[in-house]
Amino acid sequence: MTVAGEKVIFEELQPSETAMVIGGGVAGMQAALDIADQNYKVVLVERTPSIGGVMAMLDKTFPTLDCSACILTPRLSEVARHPNIELLTYSEVVGLSGDAGDFRVRVRRKARKVDEEKCSGCGDCVPHCPVQVSNEFDQDLGFRKAIYIGFPQNTPLVYTIDEENCIKCEMCMKSCEREAIDLNQEDEEIEIPVGAIVIATGYELYDVRNYPRLGYGRYKNVMHALEYERIINAAGPTAGNLMRLSDGTIPRSIGFIQCVGARDVSKGVPNCSRICCMYAIKNAVMAKELQHDNVKNVTLYYADLRAFGKGFEEFSEMAKTRFGVKFVRGRVGEVYENPKNDNIIIRVEDTETGKFLEHEHELVVVSPGIQPPKTLKEIANQMRLELDEDGFLTVDHPSITPVDTTVPGIYVCGCAEGPKDIPDSVAAGSAAAMRASITLAKGGGA
Repeated sequence: MTVAGEKVIFEELQPSETAMVIGGGVAGMQAALDIADQNYKVVLVERTPSIGGVMAMLDKTFPTLDCSACILTPRLSEVARHPNIELLTYSEVVGLSGDAGDFRVRVRRKARKVDEEKCSGCGDCVPHCPVQVSNEFDQDLGFRKAIYIGFPQNTPLVYTIDEENCIKCEMCMKSCEREAIDLNQEDEEIEIPVGAIVIATGYELYDVRNYPRLGYGRYKNVMHALEYERIINAAGPTAGNLMRLSDGTIPRSIGFIQCVGARDVSKGVPNCSRICCMYAIKNAVMAKELQHDNVKNVTLYYADLRAFGKGFEEFSEMAKTRFGVKFVRGRVGEVYENPKNDNIIIRVEDTETGKFLEHEHELVVVSPGIQPPKTLKEIANQMRLELDEDGFLTVDHPSITPVDTTVPGIYVCGCAEGPKDIPDSVAAGSAAAMRASITLAKGGGA
């Protein structure tokens, strides 16, 4: 978007030549790249300090077991280096006016307390910071300093100061040779003219603490799926070593519990989250793959298996035949802890045999469903958009205009519209990019 060293003056952008993408996950990145490749300018707004979304936290992807970081890292670099894309990370949309072809979007740029132009991402400041807090990127299983990056491929590679936990000791400032740290930096609000908007705000996982009978938060050896992802990830808090949180030992028996916060009318989440069956099967396979000599028993407890995508059914069968993953059809009624060894006992009715079972596992992983992010409702209000009964953005027509919102010029992709896996999110990102490009080419209108 800019010549090297030239500062962007967002207010001077031309709406007919500029789109905004809100959300820097895999769908938002795809939309931004596709619009930018058509020689339109793109402002990519991400509320966290780095683009990458949830995919950056994953170890492997299904059904190919490809390394998530190996797929994502080149895409992060491509977005960061694209001359037509301007990244506004650690920023959030706070208002909108105008219509298709001539929107005015107000964006609050939160103060990093670090100058993005000066910071080289060297990390020399980190060892000097005396404050250590739990790392939200590692699902609070690991730790970080008050000045930090989320993960090694953080994009942009710029450190951020956690103002809530910073004690203003100025040790990081004194250690920075480039004088990049500015503790007096404050939030700023800017207005950006754009012709089209793509919303790709992603998702958050259902809070599994709403199921106290499953033991999450009460028993150390019950964790949710994203915590498990971080534990088996080589860049995670345990350097990829699968272990129990209670004592650090390798679990010889693992149980995976499905449909936690999905397909449950009593909890107000009747929809299927689509990806839970497959990511749990993948995680079960990874337990065997990582520790095949140590992990003797891996059991998946499910209501129904929904392996609907290309290669999904074959992957499910491979988990059974090649890796020996056991499948028990039935919703788990209760889990409780064996006080003698901290193991977790699962009570479940096997609906295929009608028998009530009690299985003891050294580790239990619950699989949360997908929920719209809490910020989506606020964005919808700002942009005069509608939400469906599940809290996701409503589209104009799900069959023939699946990425068009009810407001002309504003499009949606990825899990902001509903639960999707990675390939479907990428496809929706490309679809939304094309629709946005048409709006820009027409200067507004349909």
